[in-house]
Amino acid sequence: MTFRSLLAAVSLGAIAMAAVPAAAQDGATVCLITKTDTNPFFVKMKEGAQAKAKELGLNLQAYAGKIDGDTESQLAAVEGCIAAGAKGILITPVDSKGIVPTIQKARDAGILVIALDTSLEPIEAADATFATDNFKAGELIGQWAEASMGAEAQNARIAFLDLIPAQPSVDVQRDQGFMQGFGIDVKDKNRIGDEDDPRIAGHDITNGNEEGGRTAMENLLQKDPTINVVYTINEPAAAGAYQALKAVGREGDTLVVSIDGGCPGVQNVKEGIIGATSMQYPLKMAAMGVEAIDKFAKSGEKPQASEGLTFTNTGVDLVTDKPAEGVTSMTTEEAAKACWG
Repeated sequence: MTFRSLLAAVSLGAIAMAAVPAAAQDGATVCLITKTDTNPFFVKMKEGAQAKAKELGLNLQAYAGKIDGDTESQLAAVEGCIAAGAKGILITPVDSKGIVPTIQKARDAGILVIALDTSLEPIEAADATFATDNFKAGELIGQWAEASMGAEAQNARIAFLDLIPAQPSVDVQRDQGFMQGFGIDVKDKNRIGDEDDPRIAGHDITNGNEEGGRTAMENLLQKDPTINVVYTINEPAAAGAYQALKAVGREGDTLVVSIDGGCPGVQNVKEGIIGATSMQYPLKMAAMGVEAIDKFAKSGEKPQASEGLTFTNTGVDLVTDKPAEGVTSMTTEEAAKACWG
């Protein structure tokens, strides 16, 4: 073990949380590295990985950062997994570009690397990606928002509550998907902020949590108090945005849309806090990833992408109790049977 690997392994105890092994120690080791252990999406992802690892007799080691932007914890976790001789790594990368050199070290060591939810940049930097079609998820809520507003969509004032300054792929894809769905010229689909549509009131970052959503919404309302549409990267950020809107009496005339499909988010749609959300399936995503690593450990076979795509699509559905013409959706009652968290 190199000094750097040893240091990374020791550091994990302080900056990342390791799960109790899911099965006997003689099984192949699988690492799950998520962004946090507090977001319900990643909690459910961990549950899916643990259950599947136990079923297959694998040793699961799970790690998570302190907050959504904690890149250092993820770098140390990858180093620790290399040192532990893991057969595979499942990772939801915080910095989808910056972590690539460390991911390459894992692949050079013969470890199968699968990105979950958030693709690496370039996507080929991982052996495979199991994810929601994040662009489609954004596009669905954009289409719903535009259809719900009707002719007034041309006069919209839109706030974008994004993730972090690094613009990881999941952040860009959801943001740009919403824009396309709403009828905005996105210019470069791989970058946030180069658009010139006058309906865009501004962008701010949330770190994917409720406090960040509230602060970002407050900032944008100070800049433009006429905002009437709010796109949010996820449902915790949407909950925070709603608090800021309510504080200034704007919760009743502002449309908030989001992405996740967690049970709290579905309940917020039911209560009218969120107009619509796109549901993804983290438990399925993680379980499929563990199965793929088990297959690789036994046969050397790597997973294949869905037909016509560069990743394995794990599905997405629009959830709203106010259906819009031309946009397929499910009700909150239906979504409550499939939600998580």
